[in-house]
Amino acid sequence: MELLINLFINGLATGMLIFLLAAGLTLIFGLMDVLNFAHGGLFAWGAFSGVWFYGLTNSFTFAIIGAILTGIILGFITEKIIIKPVYGNHVQQILITLGFMIVLSEMLKVVFGPNQIAAKTPPLLAGSWEIGDVIIIKYRLFIILIGFIVFGGFQFLLKRTKIGLIVRAGVMNKEMVQALGINIKRVFLYVFMAGAALAALSGVLMAPYSGVIYAEMGMEFAILAFIVVVIGGMGSFPGSLLAAILVGLAGSFMAYYVPALSLAVNMMLMAIVLIFRPQGLFTAKG
Repeated sequence: MELLINLFINGLATGMLIFLLAAGLTLIFGLMDVLNFAHGGLFAWGAFSGVWFYGLTNSFTFAIIGAILTGIILGFITEKIIIKPVYGNHVQQILITLGFMIVLSEMLKVVFGPNQIAAKTPPLLAGSWEIGDVIIIKYRLFIILIGFIVFGGFQFLLKRTKIGLIVRAGVMNKEMVQALGINIKRVFLYVFMAGAALAALSGVLMAPYSGVIYAEMGMEFAILAFIVVVIGGMGSFPGSLLAAILVGLAGSFMAYYVPALSLAVNMMLMAIVLIFRPQGLFTAKG
């Protein structure tokens, strides 16, 4: 039982990190219909900038703020220069964002060097609690808490606020929203920047969790994020949360019991969901 609890907590923490990355992709991909394969690059820049800010200030709070600001700035640049010319064309979106993903990865090597960089857990969040034979790592509980806070905050924003209503209406019929005098292009820019900020937040939280960061990490985790969005249902925050938790738990348990399938289990999970429910676990209304 103690082993199952430890594996569950580990899987839940991993799932929450994936959810934070997938949440940004849900906004950009699910709501705006933009295939942004550069999303993983924003995640990696969040990790590297967060570690840099932490080394500069010795404050994890400032590291998180710095990473989020980095994500917002890069999100603004990406939408204005990379995405804006290819709205509505998925093939061009795939090609240009994949290219930009490579550029972002290579720029990381230019700015921070080609080698892996160690990332330390903040002293306040280091260590663990032992309850019998159950070991509860503080930092993993912190990640789980942040994940649920972000989920609740964005659910409230999208469902209970005017800006959320405008975003959802703009997705359904942007011409009608524009006819009401609302600059939907500016709204979509803000949505893109919010998605980029979530990617950067996921990156800075992932850094101490994994212990090391490297330029290619963006592509690896971007694939997981796309799997989560597909499983959960395009544009659904509850679906992304549930799918991320399932992916995290499946990876955690498979890595212990069947290590040979730990890398393939996510693809298997996605295939099963698509066979029996092609629209995903939830719809955008869920």
